[in-house]
Amino acid sequence: MATNKKPGKWRTRTLAVRGGTLRTSFQETSEALFLTSGYAYEAAEEAEARFTGESAGYQYSRFGNPTVTMFEQRMAALEGAPVARATASGMAAVTASLLCALRAGDHVVAAKAMFGSCRHVIEEILPRFGIAQTLVDGGDVDQWQSAMRPQTRLLFLETPSNPTLAIVDLKAVAKIAHAGGARLIVDNAFATPALQRPFEFGADIVVHSSTKYIDGQGRALGGVILCKEDFLRDHLQTFIRNTGPSISPFNAWLHLKSLETLDLRMRAHCEGATTVAEFLARQSKVTRVLYPFRPDHPQHNLARSQMEGGGGVVTFEIAGGKAAAFRLANALKVIDISNNLGDAKSLITHPETTTHQKLTPAARAELGVTSGLVRLSVGLEDPADLCEDLEQALAAA
Repeated sequence: MATNKKPGKWRTRTLAVRGGTLRTSFQETSEALFLTSGYAYEAAEEAEARFTGESAGYQYSRFGNPTVTMFEQRMAALEGAPVARATASGMAAVTASLLCALRAGDHVVAAKAMFGSCRHVIEEILPRFGIAQTLVDGGDVDQWQSAMRPQTRLLFLETPSNPTLAIVDLKAVAKIAHAGGARLIVDNAFATPALQRPFEFGADIVVHSSTKYIDGQGRALGGVILCKEDFLRDHLQTFIRNTGPSISPFNAWLHLKSLETLDLRMRAHCEGATTVAEFLARQSKVTRVLYPFRPDHPQHNLARSQMEGGGGVVTFEIAGGKAAAFRLANALKVIDISNNLGDAKSLITHPETTTHQKLTPAARAELGVTSGLVRLSVGLEDPADLCEDLEQALAAA
């Protein structure tokens, strides 16, 4: 492999195009895709040196792959993180970041407002291994402080959260974590490093479902864990190497190439979401609109202090509950019904019956996931077309 260009003091959009690039002797301009599971050695002694760590190089694509390395290095550059490791999915990233550093007797504090699968891992899977957990209102700093124990090792949160777009004060929670000898994990999938960089606010670990906005076109699964070198060395590297939540080099290549347009796409998503949110707020059948950069969002000021844009998701509530929400979704002609998000295509889902279906009614009510709540991932279509589509669907609802 040829040496990669040094980033120096490149700005974000330049890093998104050129960060982490490794060129072969052919000097290709588009990053190379290495579809290989193994690597050959010139001699048995070289193989031994690779496995002992005395010689740098690749051994097996479960451990590392040149294409995956480029994706990891570019993500690290964008997030301002020392190192990164890619995984097969966002949930693989979340699960690995937790399990690699925890053992029986440890304790985790997490915000209640999070993706249903994340909550399942924390509430149902961790306790099977003797790991205790406490869920708190992420917006209440006092609850984070009160939940801390001598055994607390990790704090976990999403901001903005899925699906209610709740915002957590990153600086305040990071301070609490560090005072208690714990690390803070932040799920940054909704904002992406184009809009929010949690390391700047004290986060120790950042996770992504790169399936979402990083890919941006609904093509391939992936995840990323970004962290400091000591966490990688002491916990994550050994766990990933031996449990194998590895990303496909092809998926890593897709996501690597998508990073080139991430900043441009996120600006367009924010513009479209702002227009759609304003339209929905004027509709009589819509009883609530949640968008972080709207002045009526409960944590509007905090969102603007941490984020450079409100993101591409708008959550709103429609009068008439589940029946009206279903009529609305079924009447849409442009917007697709899908539980995914972050696509170039606009997607709508009903969290009560999809992403948060496994939560108890009481847990959903506590989070504000009502029967009439719908989550809209605003794509890259013309916002006027989306508003017209919603207008005719609201009439049907």
